[in-house]
Amino acid sequence: MRFLISLIVNGIGLWITTLILAPNVRVEAYADDTFATILTYALLALIFGVVNGVVGTVVRIVAFPLYILTLGLLALIVNGLLLLLVAWISGLFGFGLYIDGFWWGVLGAIVLGIISWLLGLILRPLAGRR
Repeated sequence: MRFLISLIVNGIGLWITTLILAPNVRVEAYADDTFATILTYALLALIFGVVNGVVGTVVRIVAFPLYILTLGLLALIVNGLLLLLVAWISGLFGFGLYIDGFWWGVLGAIVLGIISWLLGLILRPLAGRR
């Protein structure tokens, strides 16, 4: 259940981020209907979760001393690079997330982080704790 809530939070967060930062951060679905758009956001959320869980964890562990040295500001750059990696991976499939540059990726990661945090406050209690 937590995985599903996390997928929904990431998908909605990506959608709102693309609305705020359009046209520099955008999502192009593989078809022009509503179902294809929803499926595209779900696939992007899944790719984002895997990249953030695997690559992001490794980078955060390796770069831990730099996080301390920069007082956590390196996290903004790392999250921007992870979002650009998601855009690159989704671009390999011919649809997905498109970001116009590095700084738009960093700004997109900041906006996505804030929105996901707010949505998480609302939706994660639905998953319950055991």
